[in-house]
Amino acid sequence: MDVVVVGAGPAGWAVAEACARRGAAVALVAPRPHAPWPATYGMWEHQALLPHHDPVPVRAGGRWLDLRYTVLDNAAALEQLASAPVTPVAGSVVSATRGPRGATVVLASGRRIACGAVVDASGARRVLSGGAGGPRAEQTAYGLVFPADRVAGLVPPGRAVFMDEWSTVDGLATFLYAVPLPGDRVLVEETSLVAKPGVAVGVLRDRLLARLGAAGVDPGAAVDREVVRFPMDLPRSRVPAIGAAAGMVNPTTGYSVADSLAVAPALAEALTTGAPDPVWTPAARSVHALRAHGARVLRSLPAAGVPEFFERFFALPEPVWLPFLVGRADVAGTARAMAGLFRAAPWRLRGRLVTGGLPGAS
Repeated sequence: MDVVVVGAGPAGWAVAEACARRGAAVALVAPRPHAPWPATYGMWEHQALLPHHDPVPVRAGGRWLDLRYTVLDNAAALEQLASAPVTPVAGSVVSATRGPRGATVVLASGRRIACGAVVDASGARRVLSGGAGGPRAEQTAYGLVFPADRVAGLVPPGRAVFMDEWSTVDGLATFLYAVPLPGDRVLVEETSLVAKPGVAVGVLRDRLLARLGAAGVDPGAAVDREVVRFPMDLPRSRVPAIGAAAGMVNPTTGYSVADSLAVAPALAEALTTGAPDPVWTPAARSVHALRAHGARVLRSLPAAGVPEFFERFFALPEPVWLPFLVGRADVAGTARAMAGLFRAAPWRLRGRLVTGGLPGAS
Protein backbone atom coordinates (compact mmCIF):
# COMPACT_ATOMS: atom_id res chain seq x y z
CA MET A 1 0.00 0.00 0.00
CA ASP A 2 1.08 3.56 -0.64
CA VAL A 3 -1.03 5.08 2.15
CA VAL A 4 -2.89 3.67 5.14
CA VAL A 5 -5.56 5.86 6.74
CA VAL A 6 -6.59 5.01 10.30
CA GLY A 7 -10.18 6.06 10.95
CA ALA A 8 -13.43 6.15 8.99
CA GLY A 9 -15.02 9.48 9.88
CA PRO A 10 -15.33 12.41 7.47
CA ALA A 11 -11.67 13.40 7.88
CA GLY A 12 -10.39 9.87 7.32
CA TRP A 13 -12.51 9.19 4.29
CA ALA A 14 -11.72 12.63 2.83
CA VAL A 15 -7.97 12.11 2.91
CA ALA A 16 -8.30 8.49 1.73
CA GLU A 17 -10.42 9.62 -1.22
CA ALA A 18 -7.99 12.43 -2.05
CA CYS A 19 -5.02 10.04 -2.02
CA ALA A 20 -6.85 7.53 -4.21
CA ARG A 21 -7.79 10.23 -6.71
CA ARG A 22 -4.08 10.98 -7.02
CA GLY A 23 -3.52 7.36 -8.07
CA ALA A 24 -2.21 6.03 -4.76
CA ALA A 25 -3.04 2.56 -3.45
CA VAL A 26 -4.93 3.34 -0.26
CA ALA A 27 -6.22 1.24 2.63
CA LEU A 28 -8.61 2.66 5.20
CA VAL A 29 -8.62 0.78 8.51
CA ALA A 30 -11.45 0.99 11.03
CA PRO A 31 -13.60 -1.50 12.94
CA ARG A 32 -16.44 -0.75 10.50
CA PRO A 33 -15.09 1.24 7.55
CA HIS A 34 -18.52 1.94 6.03
CA ALA A 35 -20.39 2.51 9.29
CA PRO A 36 -22.83 5.45 9.13
CA TRP A 37 -21.56 8.62 10.80
CA PRO A 38 -23.76 9.17 13.87
CA ALA A 39 -22.90 12.80 14.62
CA THR A 40 -24.35 15.99 13.13
CA TYR A 41 -21.65 17.99 11.33
CA GLY A 42 -22.54 21.66 10.99
CA MET A 43 -20.75 24.34 8.98
CA TRP A 44 -21.30 27.57 7.10
CA GLU A 45 -22.69 27.19 3.60
CA HIS A 46 -19.49 28.25 1.84
CA GLN A 47 -17.51 25.56 3.70
CA ALA A 48 -19.66 22.65 2.55
CA LEU A 49 -17.43 20.70 0.14
CA LEU A 50 -19.52 17.52 0.35
CA PRO A 51 -23.25 16.85 -0.09
CA HIS A 52 -25.19 18.79 2.50
CA HIS A 53 -28.72 19.73 3.41
CA ASP A 54 -30.42 22.95 2.38
CA PRO A 55 -28.63 25.94 3.95
CA VAL A 56 -30.83 27.99 6.28
CA PRO A 57 -30.70 31.38 7.99
CA VAL A 58 -29.14 31.26 11.44
CA ARG A 59 -29.44 33.31 14.59
CA ALA A 60 -26.43 33.78 16.87
CA GLY A 61 -25.69 36.20 19.66
CA GLY A 62 -29.22 37.53 19.54
CA ARG A 63 -29.24 38.48 15.84
CA TRP A 64 -29.91 36.93 12.45
CA LEU A 65 -26.70 36.60 10.44
CA ASP A 66 -26.18 37.15 6.72
CA LEU A 67 -24.36 33.81 6.43
CA ARG A 68 -26.37 30.62 6.03
CA TYR A 69 -25.77 27.42 7.96
CA THR A 70 -25.95 23.79 6.89
CA VAL A 71 -25.15 20.25 8.01
CA LEU A 72 -23.57 17.45 6.03
CA ASP A 73 -25.80 14.89 4.40
CA ASN A 74 -23.88 12.09 6.10
CA ALA A 75 -25.16 9.25 3.96
CA ALA A 76 -24.58 11.03 0.65
CA ALA A 77 -21.18 12.38 1.75
CA LEU A 78 -19.96 8.94 2.81
CA GLU A 79 -21.26 7.39 -0.40
CA GLN A 80 -19.41 9.98 -2.48
CA LEU A 81 -16.10 9.55 -0.67
CA ALA A 82 -16.35 5.75 -0.55
CA SER A 83 -16.82 5.61 -4.32
CA ALA A 84 -13.07 6.20 -4.68
CA PRO A 85 -10.85 3.12 -5.18
CA VAL A 86 -9.98 2.72 -1.49
CA THR A 87 -9.45 -0.70 0.11
CA PRO A 88 -11.47 -0.92 3.34
CA VAL A 89 -9.92 -3.03 6.09
CA ALA A 90 -12.07 -4.02 9.07
CA GLY A 91 -9.92 -3.97 12.16
CA SER A 92 -8.43 -1.92 14.98
CA VAL A 93 -4.97 -0.38 14.66
CA VAL A 94 -2.79 -0.64 17.77
CA SER A 95 0.48 0.83 16.54
CA ALA A 96 2.61 1.86 13.60
CA THR A 97 6.36 1.78 13.15
CA ARG A 98 8.06 4.17 10.78
CA GLY A 99 11.37 3.89 9.01
CA PRO A 100 13.27 5.40 6.10
CA ARG A 101 11.35 3.25 3.61
CA GLY A 102 7.84 3.77 4.96
CA ALA A 103 5.75 2.38 7.77
CA THR A 104 4.18 -0.82 9.08
CA VAL A 105 0.71 -0.63 10.60
CA VAL A 106 -0.11 -3.29 13.21
CA LEU A 107 -3.71 -4.38 13.84
CA ALA A 108 -5.11 -5.92 17.01
CA SER A 109 -5.56 -9.15 15.06
CA GLY A 110 -1.82 -9.31 14.48
CA ARG A 111 -2.10 -8.42 10.81
CA ARG A 112 0.57 -6.06 9.51
CA ILE A 113 0.18 -3.68 6.60
CA ALA A 114 3.30 -2.25 4.97
CA CYS A 115 2.87 1.17 3.41
CA GLY A 116 4.69 4.24 2.24
CA ALA A 117 2.86 6.52 4.70
CA VAL A 118 0.24 6.28 7.43
CA VAL A 119 -2.08 9.04 8.64
CA ASP A 120 -4.01 9.14 11.91
CA ALA A 121 -7.68 10.10 11.40
CA SER A 122 -8.97 8.27 14.46
CA GLY A 123 -10.56 11.33 16.06
CA ALA A 124 -10.17 12.10 19.75
CA ARG A 125 -8.94 8.54 20.38
CA ARG A 126 -5.71 9.57 18.58
CA VAL A 127 -4.65 5.95 18.08
CA LEU A 128 -1.26 6.90 16.61
CA SER A 129 -0.97 10.40 18.07
CA GLY A 130 -0.53 9.74 21.75
CA GLY A 131 -4.10 9.75 23.02
CA ALA A 132 -5.70 12.70 24.78
CA GLY A 133 -2.81 13.15 27.20
CA GLY A 134 -4.66 13.94 30.43
CA PRO A 135 -7.69 15.98 31.51
CA ARG A 136 -8.95 18.25 28.76
CA ALA A 137 -11.41 21.06 28.26
CA GLU A 138 -14.49 19.57 26.67
CA GLN A 139 -17.59 20.48 24.72
CA THR A 140 -20.64 18.52 25.81
CA ALA A 141 -24.23 18.53 24.60
CA TYR A 142 -27.46 16.63 24.92
CA GLY A 143 -29.94 16.78 22.07
CA LEU A 144 -33.27 15.42 20.93
CA VAL A 145 -34.61 15.18 17.39
CA PHE A 146 -38.23 16.15 16.80
CA PRO A 147 -40.65 16.42 13.90
CA ALA A 148 -40.32 20.07 12.88
CA ASP A 149 -43.92 20.96 13.70
CA ARG A 150 -43.47 19.83 17.32
CA VAL A 151 -40.80 22.49 18.03
CA ALA A 152 -42.07 25.36 15.87
CA GLY A 153 -42.67 27.42 19.01
CA LEU A 154 -39.02 27.05 20.00
CA VAL A 155 -37.26 27.07 16.63
CA PRO A 156 -38.72 29.02 13.69
CA PRO A 157 -39.38 26.66 10.73
CA GLY A 158 -36.48 26.52 8.30
CA ARG A 159 -34.16 28.35 10.68
CA ALA A 160 -31.14 27.43 12.81
CA VAL A 161 -30.00 28.69 16.20
CA PHE A 162 -26.32 28.80 17.15
CA MET A 163 -24.73 30.16 20.34
CA ASP A 164 -27.98 31.83 21.37
CA GLU A 165 -30.79 31.56 23.93
CA TRP A 166 -28.25 31.24 26.73
CA SER A 167 -29.05 29.88 30.17
CA THR A 168 -26.85 30.95 33.09
CA VAL A 169 -28.63 29.19 35.96
CA ASP A 170 -26.41 28.09 38.85
CA GLY A 171 -23.40 29.87 37.41
CA LEU A 172 -23.20 27.62 34.34
CA ALA A 173 -23.54 28.99 30.81
CA THR A 174 -25.19 26.76 28.19
CA PHE A 175 -26.90 27.61 24.93
CA LEU A 176 -29.51 26.38 22.49
CA TYR A 177 -28.25 24.76 19.29
CA ALA A 178 -30.99 23.89 16.84
CA VAL A 179 -30.72 22.92 13.19
CA PRO A 180 -33.12 21.46 10.61
CA LEU A 181 -32.46 17.89 9.49
CA PRO A 182 -33.78 15.98 6.47
CA GLY A 183 -37.19 14.39 6.74
CA ASP A 184 -38.72 17.56 8.19
CA ARG A 185 -36.97 17.03 11.52
CA VAL A 186 -35.11 19.38 13.87
CA LEU A 187 -32.22 18.65 16.22
CA VAL A 188 -32.50 20.64 19.46
CA GLU A 189 -29.47 20.55 21.77
CA GLU A 190 -28.44 22.04 25.08
CA THR A 191 -24.73 22.75 24.70
CA SER A 192 -21.85 23.64 26.97
CA LEU A 193 -19.39 25.35 24.64
CA VAL A 194 -16.18 24.66 26.56
CA ALA A 195 -15.54 23.72 30.18
CA LYS A 196 -12.80 21.97 32.11
CA PRO A 197 -13.91 19.48 33.23
CA GLY A 198 -16.76 19.12 30.78
CA VAL A 199 -20.31 19.66 32.01
CA ALA A 200 -22.06 16.38 32.81
CA VAL A 201 -24.46 15.22 30.11
CA GLY A 202 -27.12 14.66 32.77
CA VAL A 203 -27.05 18.34 33.68
CA LEU A 204 -27.52 19.27 30.03
CA ARG A 205 -30.37 16.78 29.66
CA ASP A 206 -32.18 18.34 32.61
CA ARG A 207 -31.66 21.82 31.20
CA LEU A 208 -32.94 20.80 27.79
CA LEU A 209 -36.03 19.22 29.30
CA ALA A 210 -36.68 22.41 31.28
CA ARG A 211 -36.22 24.50 28.13
CA LEU A 212 -38.61 22.28 26.19
CA GLY A 213 -41.15 22.41 28.99
CA ALA A 214 -41.05 26.20 29.10
CA ALA A 215 -41.71 26.25 25.35
CA GLY A 216 -44.58 23.77 25.61
CA VAL A 217 -42.69 21.02 23.77
CA ASP A 218 -43.41 17.43 24.78
CA PRO A 219 -40.06 15.54 25.10
CA GLY A 220 -42.00 12.35 24.41
CA ALA A 221 -42.43 13.49 20.81
CA ALA A 222 -38.70 13.08 20.17
CA VAL A 223 -37.76 10.49 17.55
CA ASP A 224 -34.03 10.30 18.25
CA ARG A 225 -31.33 11.70 20.51
CA GLU A 226 -27.72 12.82 20.21
CA VAL A 227 -25.09 12.98 22.95
CA VAL A 228 -21.90 14.95 22.39
CA ARG A 229 -18.66 14.89 24.38
CA PHE A 230 -15.23 15.60 22.93
CA PRO A 231 -12.01 17.36 23.95
CA MET A 232 -11.44 20.90 22.70
CA ASP A 233 -7.74 21.36 23.44
CA LEU A 234 -5.93 18.31 22.11
CA PRO A 235 -2.25 18.97 21.36
CA ARG A 236 -0.85 18.97 17.86
CA SER A 237 0.02 15.54 16.55
CA ARG A 238 3.67 14.77 15.94
CA VAL A 239 2.82 12.26 13.21
CA PRO A 240 0.84 12.77 10.01
CA ALA A 241 -2.77 13.25 11.12
CA ILE A 242 -5.98 15.08 10.25
CA GLY A 243 -9.06 16.25 12.10
CA ALA A 244 -9.34 15.84 15.85
CA ALA A 245 -6.45 13.36 15.82
CA ALA A 246 -4.24 16.18 14.56
CA GLY A 247 -5.53 18.60 17.20
CA MET A 248 -7.40 20.61 14.55
CA VAL A 249 -10.52 21.24 16.69
CA ASN A 250 -11.23 24.98 16.90
CA PRO A 251 -10.80 25.53 20.66
CA THR A 252 -13.48 28.23 20.80
CA THR A 253 -16.20 26.53 18.73
CA GLY A 254 -15.48 22.80 18.62
CA TYR A 255 -15.62 22.67 14.83
CA SER A 256 -13.06 20.74 12.77
CA VAL A 257 -14.82 18.82 9.99
CA ALA A 258 -15.02 21.66 7.46
CA ASP A 259 -11.34 22.52 7.95
CA SER A 260 -10.44 18.84 7.65
CA LEU A 261 -12.28 18.55 4.35
CA ALA A 262 -10.51 21.67 3.11
CA VAL A 263 -7.00 20.46 3.97
CA ALA A 264 -7.46 16.83 2.86
CA PRO A 265 -6.32 17.34 -0.78
CA ALA A 266 -3.13 19.11 0.32
CA LEU A 267 -2.43 16.43 2.92
CA ALA A 268 -2.94 13.78 0.25
CA GLU A 269 -0.35 15.56 -1.89
CA ALA A 270 2.09 15.56 1.01
CA LEU A 271 1.54 11.88 1.74
CA THR A 272 1.99 10.82 -1.87
CA THR A 273 4.78 13.17 -3.00
CA GLY A 274 6.72 14.08 0.11
CA ALA A 275 5.58 17.71 -0.02
CA PRO A 276 5.52 19.58 3.33
CA ASP A 277 2.70 18.60 5.69
CA PRO A 278 0.02 21.30 5.28
CA VAL A 279 -1.90 20.69 8.51
CA TRP A 280 0.20 22.77 10.91
CA THR A 281 1.66 25.58 8.85
CA PRO A 282 3.08 28.58 10.77
CA ALA A 283 -0.15 30.47 10.03
CA ALA A 284 -2.31 27.59 11.30
CA ARG A 285 -0.28 27.46 14.51
CA SER A 286 -0.68 31.19 15.06
CA VAL A 287 -4.42 31.15 14.39
CA HIS A 288 -4.87 28.20 16.74
CA ALA A 289 -2.89 29.95 19.49
CA LEU A 290 -5.07 33.05 19.23
CA ARG A 291 -8.22 30.95 19.40
CA ALA A 292 -6.84 29.00 22.36
CA HIS A 293 -6.41 32.33 24.14
CA GLY A 294 -10.05 33.07 23.35
CA ALA A 295 -11.10 29.72 24.79
CA ARG A 296 -9.25 30.44 28.02
CA VAL A 297 -11.00 33.81 28.19
CA LEU A 298 -14.38 32.11 27.80
CA ARG A 299 -13.60 29.64 30.58
CA SER A 300 -12.57 32.52 32.84
CA LEU A 301 -15.79 34.50 32.40
CA PRO A 302 -18.61 34.34 34.92
CA ALA A 303 -21.65 32.62 33.45
CA ALA A 304 -23.48 35.90 32.83
CA GLY A 305 -20.49 37.22 30.88
CA VAL A 306 -20.56 34.49 28.23
CA PRO A 307 -23.80 35.62 26.50
CA GLU A 308 -22.52 39.20 26.55
CA PHE A 309 -19.27 38.03 24.95
CA PHE A 310 -21.13 36.56 22.00
CA GLU A 311 -23.61 39.41 21.72
CA ARG A 312 -20.67 41.80 21.34
CA PHE A 313 -18.85 39.39 19.05
CA PHE A 314 -21.66 38.87 16.55
CA ALA A 315 -22.48 42.59 16.61
CA LEU A 316 -19.16 43.17 14.86
CA PRO A 317 -19.26 43.37 11.04
CA GLU A 318 -19.27 39.89 9.53
CA PRO A 319 -15.90 40.35 7.74
CA VAL A 320 -14.39 41.15 11.15
CA TRP A 321 -15.73 38.22 13.19
CA LEU A 322 -15.74 35.51 10.51
CA PRO A 323 -11.97 34.77 10.43
CA PHE A 324 -12.08 33.94 14.14
CA LEU A 325 -14.54 31.12 13.45
CA VAL A 326 -13.59 29.88 9.98
CA GLY A 327 -10.37 28.73 8.36
CA ARG A 328 -6.85 28.32 9.70
CA ALA A 329 -4.70 30.65 7.59
CA ASP A 330 -5.82 34.22 8.32
CA VAL A 331 -3.64 35.33 11.23
CA ALA A 332 -4.25 39.02 10.67
CA GLY A 333 -8.01 38.49 10.37
CA THR A 334 -8.14 36.43 13.56
CA ALA A 335 -6.21 39.10 15.46
CA ARG A 336 -8.48 41.78 13.96
CA ALA A 337 -11.55 39.99 15.30
CA MET A 338 -10.05 39.86 18.77
CA ALA A 339 -9.08 43.52 18.63
CA GLY A 340 -12.55 44.45 17.37
CA LEU A 341 -14.18 42.62 20.26
CA PHE A 342 -11.85 44.36 22.73
CA ARG A 343 -12.76 47.79 21.37
CA ALA A 344 -16.49 46.99 21.47
CA ALA A 345 -16.43 45.50 24.97
CA PRO A 346 -17.14 47.40 28.22
CA TRP A 347 -14.22 47.78 30.60
CA ARG A 348 -15.35 44.92 32.85
CA LEU A 349 -15.15 42.54 29.86
CA ARG A 350 -11.95 44.08 28.54
CA GLY A 351 -10.19 43.10 31.71
CA ARG A 352 -11.22 39.50 31.24
CA LEU A 353 -10.17 39.56 27.60
CA VAL A 354 -6.69 40.49 28.74
CA THR A 355 -6.26 38.57 32.00
CA GLY A 356 -8.60 35.62 31.43
CA GLY A 357 -6.19 33.98 29.04
CA LEU A 358 -3.21 34.11 31.36
CA PRO A 359 -1.79 30.81 32.67
CA GLY A 360 -3.82 29.61 35.61
CA ALA A 361 -7.13 30.99 34.31
CA SER A 362 -9.84 28.42 34.92
